[in-house]
Amino acid sequence: MLGSARLHLIDGLPTLRPDEQVFEAMLKGRRNQQLARNLSPGYVGDQERTVRAFTRHTDAMPWQCTPQHVDEWSADLRAVHGCVRSTLRNYQGAVRQFCDFLTNPAYGWTDECLRLFGTHPVQVVYEWNAAAHADEAEGGPERRAFTRPELEAFFDHADEEVLRVRGKGRKGWLPAFRDAALFKTTYAYGLRRNETRMLNLTDFGRNPQGREFGEYGTLLVRYGKAKKGSPPKRRSVLTVRHWTPGTVEEWISEVRPGMRHSTSPALWPSERGPRVGLQRLDSRFAAYRDALGWTRRWSSTHCTGPTSPTYR
Repeated sequence: MLGSARLHLIDGLPTLRPDEQVFEAMLKGRRNQQLARNLSPGYVGDQERTVRAFTRHTDAMPWQCTPQHVDEWSADLRAVHGCVRSTLRNYQGAVRQFCDFLTNPAYGWTDECLRLFGTHPVQVVYEWNAAAHADEAEGGPERRAFTRPELEAFFDHADEEVLRVRGKGRKGWLPAFRDAALFKTTYAYGLRRNETRMLNLTDFGRNPQGREFGEYGTLLVRYGKAKKGSPPKRRSVLTVRHWTPGTVEEWISEVRPGMRHSTSPALWPSERGPRVGLQRLDSRFAAYRDALGWTRRWSSTHCTGPTSPTYR
């Protein structure tokens, strides 16, 4: 609304460090705008971190930035940090949307910056200096799904790791067994990482058309990939592989009760908390991949952050 910039700056109070205070107020206003659109806090936080990274790289405040700053930043992301096309496009999109917010007359930042600094923010990301979304499939040509022998080798290695750790009399065999069962379940139902880790014990059910699977004929995925401004998307997946019920049943009935947080409703509790984390899944996958001598073509498509494996 009009005058919102003054609301964030608290009109009437002196600005001791105007550059920093105005920038933080801009970020707060942008955060509130995104939360008002019902976007998830995680997404909002990612957008803010991208904007902060951009301003650190340019060593300039939003009202000082130019398209040349975007060019230099983008070149650095590609040439130095190795960002892939989709990651670069997402980063540029975060800056573009932030500039749209700042230049919207309804929020008053143009007038406020003119009053304080004698200049104002402008849009710095355009079609001619940003990565285009030209194709739905943006993965590199070297990325592919596992072959059947590779899947068998991966699952065999996961099972052998359980035997190896248990043979040494160490408690670590319980999480090793969990991870082996988790990877198999991920493959069996074609799940994403977060969809898998957010499963609960109550998410399995019967399928009248698949009585041979017993209590594990269907799986309710409650944390599917959400659209912007929407809650996680739900879907049900049918069990199709004959070995899936046995794998899940063995984990739930025989092994899971020995976990420290077995009273948690989560299907996959961790050693330290009620639910296994994404970083744990990534590190375990990377360890098995490296032990098998595979290349890193099964790895993250991001240039920073934890490895994001392709499980299927």
